[in-house]
Amino acid sequence: MTPMEDLMAALGHVTAAPKEVSVARQLTFRPGRNLREHPDSLTLTVAGGIPGERWSKEPWLRLENGAPDPAIQVSVLPARVHDLVRPDPETVVHPGDPVIADLDTSEANLPVGSVLQIGTALIRVSSVFNDGCVKWKVRYGEDAMTWLNLPQHVPLRLRGILCSIERDGVVRRGDEIRVVSRG
Repeated sequence: MTPMEDLMAALGHVTAAPKEVSVARQLTFRPGRNLREHPDSLTLTVAGGIPGERWSKEPWLRLENGAPDPAIQVSVLPARVHDLVRPDPETVVHPGDPVIADLDTSEANLPVGSVLQIGTALIRVSSVFNDGCVKWKVRYGEDAMTWLNLPQHVPLRLRGILCSIERDGVVRRGDEIRVVSRG
């Protein structure tokens, strides 16, 4: 587990991530709790999120009518944070984010409502803050959890962004991710 002093020392590197264009470095499909597959492509749909993915069956956030909240259909984790907290992917569980990309996900760069093209799909940054969950703390350590949620780090969205799908499409590993508009 990465100690706090290393996390703090890496902050400049993390915040220097590309602001406009990146690529989908890794894709993850979660068919069920704690299950991970890393396909070459994912289908994104407005109506169903990523078909068959855990969001549609066990979302952690629901609308008043009980339906999965579309604001959390897709999460994008900054690659620099991923690499920092998970330096040995062979021994530490993948966090489960459908997309990992070398992208600045801060509020300043991608305010709520910003739209990204990801492959042929469009996604919109939601207002739901991703503060990490108890599994993040267990997998990557208390320092990693605290680091995400330090008051001065909250606007940096170090845990990444949660997004709704605005246009159906397909994203393949290596596809371009680019900012279409800022909220």
